[in-house]
Amino acid sequence: MKALSRIYISLIVFFLYAPVLVMIAFSFNESASVWVFNGFSTKWYTGLLTDTIMLNALKHTLIIAILSATISTVIGTAAAVGITSLKNKFIKNSLMSVTQIPMMNADIVTGISLMLLFIFICKLIGLTESLGFVTVLIAHITFNLPYVILSVLPKLRQTDANLSEAALDLGCTPVQAFFKVVLPSIMTGIATGFIMAFTLSLDDFVISYFTCGHYQTLPIIIYNMTKKSVTPDAYALSTIIFVAIFILLILYNILQGKNEKTARKGYAK
Repeated sequence: MKALSRIYISLIVFFLYAPVLVMIAFSFNESASVWVFNGFSTKWYTGLLTDTIMLNALKHTLIIAILSATISTVIGTAAAVGITSLKNKFIKNSLMSVTQIPMMNADIVTGISLMLLFIFICKLIGLTESLGFVTVLIAHITFNLPYVILSVLPKLRQTDANLSEAALDLGCTPVQAFFKVVLPSIMTGIATGFIMAFTLSLDDFVISYFTCGHYQTLPIIIYNMTKKSVTPDAYALSTIIFVAIFILLILYNILQGKNEKTARKGYAK
């Protein structure tokens, strides 16, 4: 049974990562062929420096990812603190259920709903351009918020409430007590929430597609290229993004492991 389970897991890993490995290999191909590897070359990576369309799309993607991750982390942390402080269990459970809706909802439903909402509001206030940078940013903040909240909530539950009360007794204001006592203790949860929001925003396609207008991100540019032909520099850029996300996920798992160790130590005490 152990041998069968190992074979099964190996096959799953192979089918998951084989396409990525092929993409990485052909990003170093000397020619533009996707069938024959003609020799090792980094010319597609150096060619990215002169591909203005790709660079602009990458810039748009990074701007949206950084801004949406930062804003959703701030709002999500504040929301998590507010949810934790609620005494009414019914209201707290209701808020948690509402928070999880964007995670459970299909991306295409979320994308179409946000698109219709943005168009309706823009027409209502008389704007000619309905979709663009702002709508993409709001859409990304919307689907990032639940992940930040669910990353911060466990750390808040592990934090001893007496620490904040002690800080108040020692002369701190509620705001000072939060920044000096509560915030450092939940920082790992905030960091994991930010990393998760950044990675989700970086590779989002469906919701961005419905809310972007003329402000196109990298996944949309690559999707439009598939209608004709994908150039090898797209393989190179996708490889760079894959490596970056892979490193961020390793960091995310390290932080999650630290959270779990801290939780176990807290329960042991």
